[in-house]
Amino acid sequence: MITDTEIKVKGVEALINTLGEVEAERFISLVMREPFDYTKWQRTLWVDRSVSELSTKAMQLRKKSKLQ
Repeated sequence: MITDTEIKVKGVEALINTLGEVEAERFISLVMREPFDYTKWQRTLWVDRSVSELSTKAMQLRKKSKLQ
């Protein structure tokens, strides 16, 4: 298990790698500005995708990250 600090660092790194520095900062600002219920958000995030589709996408992203 990693520490809270390590989770924060890895999370920010993931955001920057995915969105770039400016958009990652913008995302953090948006989340901090608005009341945010993560559990509620997750329930509606992938309603149009099956578990199989999400699993396939996750495996593709993992393969891609191993190649880089």
